[in-house]
Amino acid sequence: MTVSAPAELLRDLFDAALAAADPALAVPRHLPARPEGRTVVIGAGKAAAAMARAVEDHWSGPLEGLVVTRYGHGVPGRQVEGRQVEVVEAAHPVPDAAGRQAAERILALVRGLTADDLVICLISGGGSALLTLPAPGLTLADKQEVNRALLRSGADITQMNCVRKHLSAIKGGRLAAAAAPARVVTLIISDVPGDDPASIASGPTVPDPTSFADARAILARYRAGREHTAHDDARFRSVGALPELDREARDELNGLGYADSGGEPRPHSSGQITIDAGTYRGPGPGSQVHLGAHLGHPGQQRGQFGVRPGL
Repeated sequence: MTVSAPAELLRDLFDAALAAADPALAVPRHLPARPEGRTVVIGAGKAAAAMARAVEDHWSGPLEGLVVTRYGHGVPGRQVEGRQVEVVEAAHPVPDAAGRQAAERILALVRGLTADDLVICLISGGGSALLTLPAPGLTLADKQEVNRALLRSGADITQMNCVRKHLSAIKGGRLAAAAAPARVVTLIISDVPGDDPASIASGPTVPDPTSFADARAILARYRAGREHTAHDDARFRSVGALPELDREARDELNGLGYADSGGEPRPHSSGQITIDAGTYRGPGPGSQVHLGAHLGHPGQQRGQFGVRPGL
């Protein structure tokens, strides 16, 4: 087969891939039913503002909430009357004080909810840096230094996010634990190869399968074979001073009865794309965490969640 205009074909493929992950198209078809109680929208990532706008445009009831996106990625006109989800901007890829403040506010928004309430969490690429909240005993400066070291190290995004989860008071499922007993529905646009929901934005609403020892091993591996400053060593040692916070988050979610129940395929009208839903279910009403959707060619391995391609 000869392609007469390869550049045009490649551009068409690129545009089709972006359209498949356009929040205005991808988000509305996965919105849950309205709850009896409040609906709180939270989120983080470079597409967070566009995702929040898509929720607002297709939600029939009252909304409240906050999302954080990268500087310059806010949706134009977001301050118009009727805007129900606040959008704030912060730094990426190295976190800043604005991201920490946003994370604190998001945690405050989901605390104290009831089983009648619904949390819609909107996650996209860049969310790990934008949603930053140092674990007890760490400072923002500690997290900034470790992030800079990881960016220099050559570690891949899954390895970087493993370390980030074990330095955080909000990642690795801790956000979902804070929202209990409200129902949490997480919609994800993935930028992580393999679309593991526990790795995308460091999985703030997903139980963490990694351990503190895994994070330490990653740090040890990428220190080897390169010149290392005493300042870097001090930042890396701060990881060793932390308790196993990952166990706390997973134990808390397990204590609520959450377990991975998988999901049934839900194909939509585009014949080349299949959507699989995945859910962590709890023992009673409202105790459900929906892990979003996976867009990919039919026949791909199930159990991977998120929306491809990422933004």
